[in-house]
Amino acid sequence: MTHKVKLFEVDVDVLTMNQTVDKIDNAIQNKQQLVHNCINANKVVLMENDRELRKSLNEADIISADGQAIVWSSRLFGKSLPERVPGIDLMENLMGLAASKGYKVFLLGAKENIVEKVARHYNLLFKIPIVSGFRNGYFAAEDEQKIIDEINNSKAQMLFVAIPSPQKELFINKYRDQLQNVSLLMGVGGSFDVIAGSVSRAPRWMQQLGLEWFYRLIQEPGKMWKRYLIGNFKYVFINLKTLLNLGQ
Repeated sequence: MTHKVKLFEVDVDVLTMNQTVDKIDNAIQNKQQLVHNCINANKVVLMENDRELRKSLNEADIISADGQAIVWSSRLFGKSLPERVPGIDLMENLMGLAASKGYKVFLLGAKENIVEKVARHYNLLFKIPIVSGFRNGYFAAEDEQKIIDEINNSKAQMLFVAIPSPQKELFINKYRDQLQNVSLLMGVGGSFDVIAGSVSRAPRWMQQLGLEWFYRLIQEPGKMWKRYLIGNFKYVFINLKTLLNLGQ
């Protein structure tokens, strides 16, 4: 059983990237289902006023530290995590796993031209059709059952959901029981936009310094200023509050 540490009322798995990939591979081979989720500074802030998001997050089978800020917080609280496991990097590694093991993947989320480009990218990259189905992320509640049927009919072992939080967590948690043949259900946020090339990712040195948020803010200031400037301030406050509670 995986060792976990509690951070911000969430049980985070103490796993490296390679260990996470191995655990998912083992679940697929044994036809077990795993829901993967991740925690970052933005989700910590959202969970302050969204108990349903916290509940959905904690009901996942694997919870990774997506943001460098979470790793730093774990060290601050004496619950050190081994490394960051970014959702987009985990997805890339799992796509390689799918190609090597013959697994099938379904992509759900983003705009139609984006998700189509991502599907084409991976099928061309690995020279085999690992993406057995895809669908954009713009749908109404009455369309959801049709989408679940489409995923099941695709025979995919892995489902990547690229819609915003908390919608993706709630969607996955709501329908996991209807997707019993899908071994991995994983939310990947804005990863499709990066893979399709519509949004560029921060250089590696900025990632290592925990400055991906700043790079994204520079790219889309009108869209991201509230999330990162106000959100980061709230995250620091939550950390201080947590430290004070630990000292009591």
